[in-house]
Amino acid sequence: MLRAGTGDGGKPVQQSKWAGSGLVVSVCFLVAAVEGYDIQAFGVAAPAMVPALGLDPSQQGWAGGAAMIGLVIGAFIGGWLADRVGRKPVLLGSVAAFGVFSIVTAMSPSYEALLAARLATGLGFGGAMPNLIAVANEISRPDRRGVTVTAMFCGMPVGGATSALIARLAGPDLDWRMIFVAGGIVPLVLVPLVAWALPETRPAHEPATDRRLASTLFGGGRAGASVALWAAFVLTLMVLYLALNWLPTLVVANGRPPAEGFAAAMVFNVAGILGALALGAVTDRIGWRWPLLLAYLALAAAMAGLAAASSTGAILASCAAAGFLVMGAQFALYAVAPELYPVQARAAGTGAAVAMGRLGSIAGPLVAGELRDMGATPGEVFAAMAPVALAAAAALYVLGRLARPGPEI
Repeated sequence: MLRAGTGDGGKPVQQSKWAGSGLVVSVCFLVAAVEGYDIQAFGVAAPAMVPALGLDPSQQGWAGGAAMIGLVIGAFIGGWLADRVGRKPVLLGSVAAFGVFSIVTAMSPSYEALLAARLATGLGFGGAMPNLIAVANEISRPDRRGVTVTAMFCGMPVGGATSALIARLAGPDLDWRMIFVAGGIVPLVLVPLVAWALPETRPAHEPATDRRLASTLFGGGRAGASVALWAAFVLTLMVLYLALNWLPTLVVANGRPPAEGFAAAMVFNVAGILGALALGAVTDRIGWRWPLLLAYLALAAAMAGLAAASSTGAILASCAAAGFLVMGAQFALYAVAPELYPVQARAAGTGAAVAMGRLGSIAGPLVAGELRDMGATPGEVFAAMAPVALAAAAALYVLGRLARPGPEI
């Protein structure tokens, strides 16, 4: 039997009598993996999907961004709703939603249907993310929260890499619709496992409390910390998604062979998983403030190094350093966010941070595109991310000065 987790105030939260914490984290990992798979699936399917549906570049861009727009909306709504009806039912509904609408994506006969399906899929993504974070945070011992949350979120790059690997192995014969069908069937299969294994982590008896979203985010002296957290999320995801979307293209545009662009992306993701686990463990041992601040300063140096790299070894080493630091910092931030809010509003506060951060994930690729359109070299695009990392370090420093742990009940 899983023993009830306790917060800083020592009050228990409800736990599944069947599932051990390792199983809970494993299930969260799988949900994160299928989410990462589907997010990456659009880019993998695009070469065949775009001509099949007759999409022009603008339509392709909107269809690709629709899931991220849905994620922003879903994170706000899913976090807010979970604090009222429970993490588990919202997570179940969210996983079912992105499974169903991934299959609907595969059946889309037109641009309009595709746009609606991707938006609805993103709503499911958004509803799931803050609840995955809250569940993983609340079933963990306080001295294991960082590594628990970061280990769970390692599922996202694993899922994304799986999507790309399947497409690479299948080659040109793979039907683009089957990419989304597979991405829909797996989460639907996971729904019963989620229902059985995951605990409901809301307190059994909550005192009357003000759970308006504005009070959650800005009340109790949390306004400055919330804004600093959002800034750190936005800036970190701006660097991360620029790299995820543009790294192979920029490496090839710098005169390197296509195989090296693929290798750079793989090194970036593998190192990111290692960075997440390492930073999660370090923050559990000595706290998050100084390790994350140093990680952001080192990230600025890594992006500057990537801008100047010209040899294969230097490019791959810089990609590894950048992936280790930016994914490690972002996943560690996922563990930090719930600690800033009281448990009865934890999902809403975390959902707001996730939603605001996704603005950075939208902006990063757009900034790279604009810089390239203006004639910037690949090195100049990478160099432009160094001051963004420094700004994230500044936001993290402010957060460290203002943050106070949210009270447990």
